[in-house]
Amino acid sequence: MISKTVETFLEKYNLQNSNILVAFSGGYDSMCLLDVLKKLSNKYHLNITAIHLNHNWRGKESDFEEENCKKFCSDVNFYCEKLADNVPHTETAAREARYEFFNRCAKKFNSEVIFTAHNANDNAETIFYRLIKGTGLTGLEGIPEKRDIFYRPILTIYRDEIEAYCIKENLTPNNDSSNKDSKYARNKIRNEIFPELKKIMPEFEKNLNKLSKSAQFANSQIEKFIKPLEKYNTSGFIELSCDLQNAVVHQFLRSENIDYDSRKIADIVLFIQNSKNSKAGKTLSLTTNKWLFVNNEKIQLVNKTGNKLPEIEITQNGTYRIGNYEFSIQPCKENPKEFPSDKENIAYISLENYENLTIRGRKDGDIIQPLGMFGSQKLKKYLNEKKIPKHEKDNIVFLCKDKEILWAAGLGISEKIKVVSKPTHVIKLKREA
Repeated sequence: MISKTVETFLEKYNLQNSNILVAFSGGYDSMCLLDVLKKLSNKYHLNITAIHLNHNWRGKESDFEEENCKKFCSDVNFYCEKLADNVPHTETAAREARYEFFNRCAKKFNSEVIFTAHNANDNAETIFYRLIKGTGLTGLEGIPEKRDIFYRPILTIYRDEIEAYCIKENLTPNNDSSNKDSKYARNKIRNEIFPELKKIMPEFEKNLNKLSKSAQFANSQIEKFIKPLEKYNTSGFIELSCDLQNAVVHQFLRSENIDYDSRKIADIVLFIQNSKNSKAGKTLSLTTNKWLFVNNEKIQLVNKTGNKLPEIEITQNGTYRIGNYEFSIQPCKENPKEFPSDKENIAYISLENYENLTIRGRKDGDIIQPLGMFGSQKLKKYLNEKKIPKHEKDNIVFLCKDKEILWAAGLGISEKIKVVSKPTHVIKLKREA
């Protein structure tokens, strides 16, 4: 039954000949899934890599589980990372760390397919958890079968069938002792609340999964009329009814795979309302690396990578790569018919008296003499006057001479390289495709 379910899933999503990463904790669910995939790998020409994150919460027990996973993967690729000691021991922190790990692995192994071993019981628990936290129709959908690069092939299989499979195949799954600790909400639901509910309604988990299907259908019809959050400008979002504002934010959190409840949705809606008149903009933390930026014009998701633009010497005319951009500098043989505006990523300049230039991100102590001004000012003040949001400042590419900014891409040039009679060079910046 499980093998047939996985086969049907592979065919449904055309995953033959795929490079598949399997999120592998070594527990019953993921060991069952990986065992089935190994048996199907030849038939479907699968390249399988098991990826294991050692949460490092339980000392030797965590290390033993890692070794057990490694042994089971003697016939497939295996990759493991271990979390640092300073990661908080909370459900939210663990979940964020896992998905950051998964996304790193996707890049490392050049894969667009990650299988997780969520099952039907997990889905029922998720729906129940969202109900008691306060959820809307979207939350009742439960765990999606597929979202982005994440696939759940055994989402319709119940835990008792998975455990029976492991026994039949003589598998030795890890048995995480923390699963018995009811201080975690999920464990309390699974170990204490669900057993009591089964006494009242033995089929209640199946009924929750039926509710999930109904919600998925209903929501698919509603979503046809709701634009993604970032498609709205700030005033457009504010003009929506309260119910629609909640629905848009709800859909946004779900699409970004961010944990949510009714309080979080309300907080985000209130944050947008309170930021609607801000010219400089405000940011709200959503996860460790994701922030919501709102000003009087736009609503934007900000992914903070922590990567700074390097400093690159301009030794000759040509094209240079910096971050996700291409910078080019070429001689200009004739005057343009019209000069581009400051907001465009192109400028005609005079560099007769300049050499040893660089392109880079901003640095402390940078100065600029804006076009038309007699004196210089700190770059920090210049950017603030331009109302550049804080999260965008580190992504601006500057043409520099030591600490002097000669061109701020998309913002303007320095008075010192303005064209008096004829430009010597044309400079351009474009984002790589």
